Amino acid sequence: MADILIKGADTLVTMDDTRREIAGGDIRISGGVIAEVGQNLPTNGAEVVHAKGCVVTPGLVNTHHHLYQTLTRAVPGGQDALLFGWLQTLYPIWANFGPEEMRISAMIGLSELALSGCTLSSDHLYLFPNGSRLDDTIEAAHEVGLRFHPIRGAMSIGESDGGLPPDSLVEDEAAILEDCIRVVDRFHDASDGAMVRVGIAPCSPFSVSRDLMRDAALLARDKGVMLHTHLAENDEDIAYSLEKFGCRPGQYAEDLGWTGDDVWHAHCVKLDAQEIDLFAKSGTGVAHCPCSNCRLGSGIAPVRQMRDAGVNVALGVDGSASNDAGNLVAEARQAMLLQRVQNGADAMSAREALEIATRGGAAVLGRHDCGQIAVGKRADIAVWDVSGVESAGSWDAAALLLAGPTRVRDLFVEGRQVVQDGQMATIDLPRVIERQNMLARGLMER
Repeated sequence: MADILIKGADTLVTMDDTRREIAGGDIRISGGVIAEVGQNLPTNGAEVVHAKGCVVTPGLVNTHHHLYQTLTRAVPGGQDALLFGWLQTLYPIWANFGPEEMRISAMIGLSELALSGCTLSSDHLYLFPNGSRLDDTIEAAHEVGLRFHPIRGAMSIGESDGGLPPDSLVEDEAAILEDCIRVVDRFHDASDGAMVRVGIAPCSPFSVSRDLMRDAALLARDKGVMLHTHLAENDEDIAYSLEKFGCRPGQYAEDLGWTGDDVWHAHCVKLDAQEIDLFAKSGTGVAHCPCSNCRLGSGIAPVRQMRDAGVNVALGVDGSASNDAGNLVAEARQAMLLQRVQNGADAMSAREALEIATRGGAAVLGRHDCGQIAVGKRADIAVWDVSGVESAGSWDAAALLLAGPTRVRDLFVEGRQVVQDGQMATIDLPRVIERQNMLARGLMER
């Protein structure tokens, strides 16, 4: 495979350890790895991708998603509900999914992410109706070409036992742990440059037992994989924890082994100062999902306070039934704006938001081989054309978040071109969209 030379970017935003920004910057890609970064690099037989009129950044990293939900955007009855009511509206619809719904919805969600500059995505799949398996989404990621960190979720407490999900969507806890072992053994790759890593992720404290949370943590550490769940998402979540467990979510997590640098929690909108300190000291990560938090009225997560305390914070678009978009660069902009609304105009810069979306996400997922443009790192690179109307008149690379664009011109993952000239290069996206819409109509009819 020939080297690729991305040449002459107006600004190359490296997010390396010195946060270099290079005018007229070049990147040489060789064997899926960044081989050189600089100016006026010789061609030496490489395939040249001209980047004049472009800002080039590391690929963005998405640390929380439910890809299957791209089939249930803007569902009536859930559009104006808080978290628990929203879930109760959608659970019966999701119960009709099968393997094809899981695979096609994942292909759509991952393509949407790719077009918004994302090269690495997690996916929290916690329901497996009608023969669905985590394998379905892993197959989709392979086709689309994104680096993937799927996490085997689960729900085990149904309505008859006081939980939120219908009994038809919960699983036996022994079977859950058995399948976690299966998918980790089959798919997890701990090596640098891995295209697939697998984690373990009971859905939430209100849908699984305390025993499953504890057993999942023990299993994950035995297997050397990461842990993930939802935590402290809104006031209902806090009230449930206080009533059922007699403590706040942070204490619950710590008691069951759910803190540490191998753990990241989604949302954390309602963390208090003591919980923030706990996460900082333990190295526990947070996936901040600002658009979903706005859509469900959950609140504004204390990102400024978390960052200042030393918590590792990343971004997540969350499920497309609660966002309802999956545009990661737009998520970074929203994160910046909400911190300014809450804390003042100087609370978060565009560059800090971009850092959270790149290095921050890679750090939270334990991917120190990704998230920056530096020699030896994986060639996950986003090329943004800033010569269009969105950026016209812009003075600085910060316009990427302050103005736009919100869609990449080119995207490389492990040196492979996944987006070319603004279009998916790996799959026939119009055909997949057509199938997605047919499946959505079938769900509506049922």
